[in-house]
Amino acid sequence: MRRLLTAALGLLLAATAQLAQAFDLDQLSAQLGQSAVVRGQFIQEKHLRALPQPLTSHGQFVLAKDHGLLWLLKRPLQQDYRIDKQGIARRSEQGWQLVTQQSASAQQNRLFLAVLQGDSSGLRQDFELSLSGSATAWQLDLVPRSVLLKQIFQAVHISGGALVQRIELQETQGDSTVLRLQNSQADNALSDSERDDFQN
Repeated sequence: MRRLLTAALGLLLAATAQLAQAFDLDQLSAQLGQSAVVRGQFIQEKHLRALPQPLTSHGQFVLAKDHGLLWLLKRPLQQDYRIDKQGIARRSEQGWQLVTQQSASAQQNRLFLAVLQGDSSGLRQDFELSLSGSATAWQLDLVPRSVLLKQIFQAVHISGGALVQRIELQETQGDSTVLRLQNSQADNALSDSERDDFQN
């Protein structure tokens, strides 16, 4: 009897320790927000109901904690974008030009930036969040709260480890976007050219 009680107590303590060490949203936010700069490559697949094959694009990204996101499209065409609190801008011969956005695109860009920066407080305002897994292998599922977001997104699924690795946006109309972020590397500072891109 004593041996059974000891074993049961051991299991209870182990379970309690596991619960105490459970990976939560605050820990995820801290983990994703600790790098000043993250650089990597991306593959974006846009799945449209009207097309049998997804539209695929490739490029590089630079995420800066205090500035925003540089989205450098390399193929099928070359075009640089900057996403920050002001909105989305496209590089032209005259410099960075703000792009007029439909509400769906604007919402998607704000969401994308919040996800990559680990801004769970911002996400909590607009979505029901459900996190599973551990610090090295986690999945965050988002279901929209507001009527506006429900008209745009059905659900958002994000997964990763030390950094975000995959984002899937499921739209209400049946289209979806899958982003795979590859070879991501954390850094402490922007390069001079990257700093200029964010400041001009």
